[in-house]
Amino acid sequence: MADTHILTQIDAAERARLLHVDSYDVALDLTVGDTTFISRSRVRFSCNEPGANTFIEIAAEDIRSATLNGQPVDISAYTRQDGLALSGLAADNDLVVEAECRYSSSGQGLHRMTDRADGESYLYSQFEVADAQQMFACFDQPDLKAQFGLTVTMPEHWRAISNMPASGETITDGKRTVQFEQSPRMSTYITALCAGPYHEVTTEHDGFTFGLYCRQSMKQYLDPESVFEITRQGFDHFHDAFGVRYPLPKYDQVFAPEYNMGAMENFGCVTIAESSFLFRSQVTDFEREQLANVILHELAHMWFGDLVTMRWWDDLWLNESFAEWASHWANVEATRYTGAWTTFLSLRKNWGYRQDQLPTTHPVYTDMPDVEAVATNFDGITYAKGASILKQLVAYVGIDSFKTGLAAYFQKHQWGNATFDDLLGALEAASGRELREFADTWLATAGVSTLRPEVSVDADGNYTSVAVRQEVPSEHPTLRTHRIGVGLYNLVDGSLVRSERIELDVTGELTEIPELVGKPRPDVLLLNDDDLTYCKLRLDAESMATVVEHIAGFEDSLARALCWAAAWDMLRDGELPARDFMRLATSGLPAEADINLVSAVHRQVGTAISYADPGVAPQLREDLAATAKRVMLAAEPGGDMQRAWARAFASAARSDADLSLLRGWLDGDGIPEGLTVDTDLRWHLVVCLVGLGAVPESAIDAELERDNTADGERLSLIARAIVPTAEAKAAAWERITTEEGLPNFARRSLMSGFAHPDQVELLRPYVERYLEAVDGMWKRLGTEQAIEFISTAFPRLVVEPATLAATDAWLADESRSGAMRRGVLEGRDDIDRALRARARDAKAG
Repeated sequence: MADTHILTQIDAAERARLLHVDSYDVALDLTVGDTTFISRSRVRFSCNEPGANTFIEIAAEDIRSATLNGQPVDISAYTRQDGLALSGLAADNDLVVEAECRYSSSGQGLHRMTDRADGESYLYSQFEVADAQQMFACFDQPDLKAQFGLTVTMPEHWRAISNMPASGETITDGKRTVQFEQSPRMSTYITALCAGPYHEVTTEHDGFTFGLYCRQSMKQYLDPESVFEITRQGFDHFHDAFGVRYPLPKYDQVFAPEYNMGAMENFGCVTIAESSFLFRSQVTDFEREQLANVILHELAHMWFGDLVTMRWWDDLWLNESFAEWASHWANVEATRYTGAWTTFLSLRKNWGYRQDQLPTTHPVYTDMPDVEAVATNFDGITYAKGASILKQLVAYVGIDSFKTGLAAYFQKHQWGNATFDDLLGALEAASGRELREFADTWLATAGVSTLRPEVSVDADGNYTSVAVRQEVPSEHPTLRTHRIGVGLYNLVDGSLVRSERIELDVTGELTEIPELVGKPRPDVLLLNDDDLTYCKLRLDAESMATVVEHIAGFEDSLARALCWAAAWDMLRDGELPARDFMRLATSGLPAEADINLVSAVHRQVGTAISYADPGVAPQLREDLAATAKRVMLAAEPGGDMQRAWARAFASAARSDADLSLLRGWLDGDGIPEGLTVDTDLRWHLVVCLVGLGAVPESAIDAELERDNTADGERLSLIARAIVPTAEAKAAAWERITTEEGLPNFARRSLMSGFAHPDQVELLRPYVERYLEAVDGMWKRLGTEQAIEFISTAFPRLVVEPATLAATDAWLADESRSGAMRRGVLEGRDDIDRALRARARDAKAG
């Protein structure tokens, strides 16, 4: 499968028992060519059992030499998969390995890209989970921390950015050599190197140097003050909250091209996805808040993950969940994005709920037998469900006790490794509460509960009984204790005003609420008001009817978000017909004032239409297009809502008149006042129109000529894959599945554009082709890239029983590994859910 060593937890534990790593001194020569570089690693480490054997990871094209304590190491049996064997260790050891290593095009290891705008090359490292070995020889596991020294030789006009500041540099024969200060103790996966002619902007804050970097061809889009403002606010907030100051002298953030993820918490040298967060065009506050959240997420990792690091990857959930919780908390407390918990519910928790209902769900805390298993668990449970549980934990112990416990945890374990038990102990000491039962209930079991109101009223409209029923899936029948708010809302002059709120613990299958007996039934009874717990939510029939007509009447965006989430869950569970969800979207969403909620629901309507009876789906899409067009034209010119609804209109448009209008926008005709048809919106229009055959494929060439950049290339690949011809699909599939050396960003782009809801006839043959390709792609690609292919390329739009049958036949071969099967199982679940939703919608007709 992978072309690097697959470290097991057992081997890592044994190596950690045997070794203590003191330091790494790594020297890189980046001037030897465009495909490889020279890496020289000097590793000083001690061994508790002199004479023992071990191994070190190094994913090299060629090991030129290796010496251990001055003696040659036998390299004849070396392979990238096995690492370099080391025998006869001394009490104190000095290992030197010189190797030729290959630049990556996958986004893992030391990635190199060449900017088509100016021909310049840029490098950045991405080492999580275990890819530091692609750059230097190392014991590549999180609990063997060491000090790091780095020296880099590169072209003279380049600059290098790493974890620490540079301590000196020399220039000789057109080459620049930079030496960095030795770092404090850290794990291999958070070491970092970025190199190339990066544009630099710096500032000072509270004794620290902040750096911000991007490609030269992108510097006109950099907004340093906005990034620095959020960074300053985050630093001040976390310094106050965590009781330990940020421990490095500088903090750099690098916008990295061709990046696989959102960002990465390299200690003092954070990398952020350029294509997602370096905005080339006008964006709404939705995108700006997402960037703020990413900045704060990675900043929180400087303490939780970098200063104190998990011992092994089974605590990955805690690493990511903490940063997820802390970033939203900091956004609310320290920045202008005070509605961040609404966004958390609408985007992140919904991600967690979906993941937790798949057949591949797992407990938040999951054993990780090896590093390959880790890649399958960067999911909505690891991030969103875990963060939701931490949010509940904060409410349970109180924020002051939580901060006191955190400070004690950071002070005790700084520069070392710790586990969740260590954190729990610190929180128990600070709060005086026993937390083990809470942890076991929420972290060691899978599945999501559904909380459903059961009410009865008398002839006068007063409650005679109110109870909360907790429903759990049969596969994961854990009944948990939920602390929830219950809000009573009544219509007052068109607004839904909360008249009363109570809090209670929901336990077992049925929990009575005697406080409500005798009270008049409100227009809306809202369980989990203020979103205190992690659960799916239902409304009683009368409350749901009010919400459908008046959802915009809630003054609090979080209450509106809870109702949107309830409707979405009911749709996905076959309790709400797709046509009713779309009626809610076209009637309630136009009055929504929160851009984050609008953007979140816009992401859902495509799936909702695919859940509709195919006979009514075109009409639902036409209604959506008409609504989007109407709201766009009525919105404030140049505002967030105008732009968001314009994109929604372009996505939904199908009529000749609408497509003609969109073509006119590309030519500068008929553009609504205030709407900026800039680079990103132009590409969105091109992709939408090409996918429908409304403009010729030559429109892609023309747009790429206008935008001859790396991002233009990425977007052009999406457009070429979406062309509605058998020839275009075959060409894209051939590149996706067979092209050697295809950069991962290119494969991702082609997969992103390959499937279109109006192209089911073209996509149907690729059900079998996809299933036939999985085994080969699993063997050929790295773990992360193979998992991405299996998940992204699954033919989810071919919602037919035949797709289920073909998938079931593939899954019947149980010899395939669990990691390989996971994406196929999840795709199958999506098809099965869509078929059930369509059947439900057909009954509504």
